[in-house]
Amino acid sequence: MAVALYARVSTTKQADKDLSIPDQLRQMRDWCKRNGHAIAKEYIESGASATDDRRPEFQQMITDATLKPAPYDAIIVHSLSRFFRDHIASALYERQLKKAGARLISISQQTSDDPSGEMARSIFSLFDEYQSKENGKHTLRAMKENARQGFFNGSAPPFGYKKEELDLPAAKGKKKRLVIDESEAPIVRRMFELYQNGLNGHEMGCKDIASHFNERGQLLRGAKWTRTRVHQLLCDTAYRGDYVFNKKNMRTNETKPETEWVVVPIPSLVERQAFQDVIDKRHSRSPAVTPPREVSTPTLLTGLLKCGNCGAGMTTATGKGGRYRYYKCNTRIGQHAGACSTPALPMEKTDALVLAAFADKVLTPERMRAMLKEMKMHLKNAQSRQDDTLGPLQKELKELETATNRLFEAVEKGLLPMDDMLRDRAQKNKARREAVLLEIAGTRRQKEMPLSMLTARQLDAFTCALRTRVLDREGGFSKRYLREFVSEIRFDGKRVLMRGKKAALLSAAAQKEKGTTGVPSSVLGGSSTWARTRDLRINRMAGFNKFQ
Repeated sequence: MAVALYARVSTTKQADKDLSIPDQLRQMRDWCKRNGHAIAKEYIESGASATDDRRPEFQQMITDATLKPAPYDAIIVHSLSRFFRDHIASALYERQLKKAGARLISISQQTSDDPSGEMARSIFSLFDEYQSKENGKHTLRAMKENARQGFFNGSAPPFGYKKEELDLPAAKGKKKRLVIDESEAPIVRRMFELYQNGLNGHEMGCKDIASHFNERGQLLRGAKWTRTRVHQLLCDTAYRGDYVFNKKNMRTNETKPETEWVVVPIPSLVERQAFQDVIDKRHSRSPAVTPPREVSTPTLLTGLLKCGNCGAGMTTATGKGGRYRYYKCNTRIGQHAGACSTPALPMEKTDALVLAAFADKVLTPERMRAMLKEMKMHLKNAQSRQDDTLGPLQKELKELETATNRLFEAVEKGLLPMDDMLRDRAQKNKARREAVLLEIAGTRRQKEMPLSMLTARQLDAFTCALRTRVLDREGGFSKRYLREFVSEIRFDGKRVLMRGKKAALLSAAAQKEKGTTGVPSSVLGGSSTWARTRDLRINRMAGFNKFQ
């Protein structure tokens, strides 16, 4: 009888260091020799789990065995666990082989072909599956504990990091931890900077960033960057110093409950606030929040300009074969001209008018000083409310630290066993403590906002610089700054009304004095707004509205 041999080990490390495969092959060859079977082919699977069928040698073997005519009559394995460790999948594949006229034979678990033999094979398969799950459970438990102690379990570290072996023995080799890879770290930092601040005044998305680095030959460990890989990098909390282990199920790729995650502190590549700024910006640019055309369009007022009569957005429209461009109410575009009475606005003149009004009526030293005076009073009144918020947070932080210390003392004294339940409790306390610390830091950051240290001279210099940037249409900054400081522009047919938060402007001035560059992404809360109107006289000329 012609037969095929199948030998397998679970990991490549076993294949490199273990003698299992040579031993399996030796025993199967001796068995075939004693029983007079001719070996037609040998399939060797190095480093593949038998809990699923994602094994190239296994799939090739099944394909070969079901050919017509079949190249061999049976597949020989050392034990049924080498073939499969899933009871149902094993039975399905065995049935497929049987239908093709090929048998599955285990040299160490031989059974007959009658009903009792089938039952014995099922029992063997069930025990193999149970043993596999038990091994997996204990392995994961050990890996989670290894992560809790600050060590790295994975094979490939995140981009920007590398593995460092420690002189500490582990189950296989030595323990490892993540450290910054100085050859890759600048690329990571530059990606966060480009996404947040853009390049030469132009916004950059994940696709643009990927192209930027690919064109310069700064690749992802030899592979080209893609939009998806850049997106994943910008979302990875490892770069703020929180590497998460056991976040996803490796087989299904589904996210596990947060209670099963293990957060490993590692050196951060970007500051926490910078990481959060990018997260906030990604959220604001999400298609569910802001239509993509409002982010990518070069049009100045798309997404900002609203109809004062019906509230709909005003979008671009063309006339005279594309020679003229307008802002037109979406209600009139989507329904009919009589649905809204707001006339269309010539785009070029409207853009110039809005920028001039913003620069001449808002970005003046006198108005900025008045807003600063009002904001200082607002912050002074808010300090008492912030003190009320800090008190409970600091109390909760103290209680969490006390509870954690008591748990550790109980373990040290032998009063409590260090089991999974206790570890989960300690992990929850740790996660809540970090959340409370972030809340405290955010509250203190607002409380310590350096507006009180901002002098009139500094404010005047900032106002002058910002005015120059806003009016510079060629540099590409106008749209970015306008969207940062103006929250809404409405046109009711006669007037243009602009609204924005005072805190946004003053926060930008304060950050400028602290040395922060680029457009600020987060500003103080509050509903205080500045507003300016400008009357527009409109005449009907040449079939469209014009300003005088």
